[in-house]
Amino acid sequence: MKPFLILAALALVAGWPAPAHSADTLRIALQKTGTVAWEIDLLKARGLDTAADLDLEVSELASTDAGKIAIEGRSADMIVSDWLWVARERSLGDRLMFTPYSSALGAVMVKADASIRTIADLGGRAIGVAGGPLDKSWLLLQGAAKAQGIDLAAAAKPIFGAPPLIAEKFAEGEMDAALEFWNFSADLESRGFVRAIDMIDVEKSLGAKGPVAMTGYVFSESFAEEHKDALKRFFSALAKARAILASDPGAWAPIKARLNLKDDAALEVYKKRYLDGAPKRPVAEEAADAKALYATLARLGGRELVGDATELDVAEFFDPAQ
Repeated sequence: MKPFLILAALALVAGWPAPAHSADTLRIALQKTGTVAWEIDLLKARGLDTAADLDLEVSELASTDAGKIAIEGRSADMIVSDWLWVARERSLGDRLMFTPYSSALGAVMVKADASIRTIADLGGRAIGVAGGPLDKSWLLLQGAAKAQGIDLAAAAKPIFGAPPLIAEKFAEGEMDAALEFWNFSADLESRGFVRAIDMIDVEKSLGAKGPVAMTGYVFSESFAEEHKDALKRFFSALAKARAILASDPGAWAPIKARLNLKDDAALEVYKKRYLDGAPKRPVAEEAADAKALYATLARLGGRELVGDATELDVAEFFDPAQ
């Protein structure tokens, strides 16, 4: 090739645009009514995903079961679930991992003037239980009762049902108490009801050293290995979103609208419970406490709850900091 042609070719190549950089894609399937959606919405609104060089493809699902199907079918990279389900799946050969997201738990809710303040006070009382007989909080409450020599399932009158139904039936006076999920407990608090027995205290009575994050992000071991850096950036961005929610009152306006809350007082209850539930302990401590609680859950829930996983394998816990 003649020299001037070579120079022309080089000039042409030099003028070509560089290949576009592609951000790391994370496909996340979330329950549309969950608190994780609050953080993801804020993260995107403040550009924290772009700053972390991430492309978040979020699918909103109607239920937690839909999320489990999504992760098992590999139509999502991450979902939010609990370490109990992850342990069962690992025992079946599905190598999933868990990293803590929230220790927010519900409580046994009562009227402000009720005489119920302890587990012993629940004897002979009608108690609504959000979920079924294998609900984690119900099993843990029974475990704490057994430590006091009380067979709570026999002593009390449990009534099982969906969380919204239990909350409304209890508020209407059809039950003496209600063991509710944290968000429904927060709603009841905003309506004047009180937390008689906090599930965090129940956890501590069963050997936990602090609040235990029952829910977290779930993904496969292979995904964690192949996207370790992207996950680190993602969890770092989430931490920044939480910091904004802790310090910027204006960040709560969309959440208030999403929850259709009647006033700022109700929002403050949700805000407090949400922020209290942000994990503040090392993942290793979370794992150790989860193992202690798992022993109670496995004993009371049996094979129907945990399958063959009679002990919690702490190797399921993923630490983004490492």
